[in-house]
This record gives sequence, structure tokens and C-alpha cells, in this order.
Amino acid sequence: MIEFDHVTKRYGGVNAIDRVCLRLPDHGIHCLLGRNGAGKTTWMKLLAGHIGATSGAITVDGRPVSPGRMPESVNYIESGVTQFNLRVSELMAAAADLQQGFDQGFAQEMADRLELDRRKRFKQLSFGMRTMLTTIIALANSSRAILLDEPTLGFDAIMRQQFNDLLLQSHQAHPRLIVVSTHLIDEIAKVTERLIVIDRGRVLLQAGIDQVDELAYSLSGPTAAVQPLLAGLNVIGRTSAGALTTAQIYDHRITPPPGVVLERLSLQDFFINLVGGGTHV
Repeated sequence: MIEFDHVTKRYGGVNAIDRVCLRLPDHGIHCLLGRNGAGKTTWMKLLAGHIGATSGAITVDGRPVSPGRMPESVNYIESGVTQFNLRVSELMAAAADLQQGFDQGFAQEMADRLELDRRKRFKQLSFGMRTMLTTIIALANSSRAILLDEPTLGFDAIMRQQFNDLLLQSHQAHPRLIVVSTHLIDEIAKVTERLIVIDRGRVLLQAGIDQVDELAYSLSGPTAAVQPLLAGLNVIGRTSAGALTTAQIYDHRITPPPGVVLERLSLQDFFINLVGGGTHV
């Protein structure tokens, strides 16, 4: 069990992480969403023990986390991380030698499926293939928690699909906690189980994807018909144009009257309204 207990990380006068309280289970694929500068990377580095909190406590299985007590069970992979300029085959062999419980069969299978040329050296690979190789090595190790920070930067559409398949197969082979930070919101929704939304250093939401799918929707129609329906609902965004209004909701579903249309919100539209929504006339 991972727990953040009123954790704050301050840089100068700015709180990159602001009094975060959060618990994470031992397994599942989680998506960490936030705007640029929201605190996603800081949150991951705090959990991995790469940086220390200004206040509050972080624990993994009840043990405190800090730069002096980095948890061996948590593996943080930063976007654009480099490797020694060895051949692909040599890097995977070195990882197997250094990491107890490294699943070399899984690593080799994934490398073959993604058509990684094992004879090439790391610097000969494209940026996307370098990232994919690093991700394979991370997912093949025996860490109980894997933190992937923007792993799909530089990926084309096919590679993003391959990455999602890689996540699923890794979790099926070795159930554990995987947290992925990404801006490709609707694509990661296909594989993630839970969502964590962070904004300005604070956690706005921690919920299952099924819950978000059920509770996030919009109501569109004449303003005179839509407005009365919003009383008591959690409205996260609203747009009015002339006599028409569209409201974005995160709450229980209602049955709208004739003339008012209810539509589910995509995960991306939900995120945009949750962190940057408001009333627009």
C-alpha cells in the first residue's frame, strides 16, 4: 500500500505538490492526468524517493520514503531517459544480470513483437524505439510499482497502440501497480483502470474509469430548459450561445425532458472541463 499523508513539496514560494492525501492499492493500471506544470513529475519523484517532501509523509508498505530511504519496490522511469550505448541484446542481458526476478522471456518477446533490432546500439535507435526499449526493461523487472512519466512522447499512432498492448500484457503476466503519466487521454482510457487528476499540485479526483464513464455527461438544449436541471448537480463546465446552453456534469445521471439532449463526455472532454472548465458565454 502506498500512502501520501498531507504531502507538500515547495520550490521557493511555489507549492508544486500541495497537501496531497492519497492511497494507492498494490495493483492496477492507473493514469495520472494533469496540465503542464500541474505537479505530475514531482509527485512521481516524491514517491520514488528521488526528491524529499517539504512536509507530510509518504509511505510504501508502512515504511517512510525519502532520498535517504528510496523504496526498492518502486521503479520510476522518466521520459527521455538514456541508457549505456550498448546493443539492445546487451542491455537486456545486463538488466537480467542486475535485477533479481527480471523476466527475460517477456523482454525478448516484446522486443521481437515491436521489431526492435537487437544488434543495434541504443543511440542508433529512433527516439520512440529508445523509449520503448527502456519501457520494456522497466516492465520486465520485478518491481511492485512502476511509474512511467510521459512514456509515449515521440510515438506514432501504431507505437502508442503497441505501448498499450505492452502495458496490458505486462500487468497480466505480473499484476502490480503501474502509474502512467500522459497527455494522450482517450487512448490510455482503453487500458487504465483508475484515474488520478492533479491540478496546481492538488489531487482533484481519484476514481475508476467506469465511475467517470457513468457520472460524466453533458446536457444541451434551450437555456430555459437546461438551467432548472442543474440545481443540485456538480456542474464542471458550461457554455451558452444565444438561447442555447450546454452544461458538463460530473454527478448522478438524470432523465432530461424532451428537447434536452444528454450525451456522455469523452475522458478528454471531462478532463478539460474538470481542470479548466467554467462558465463561457
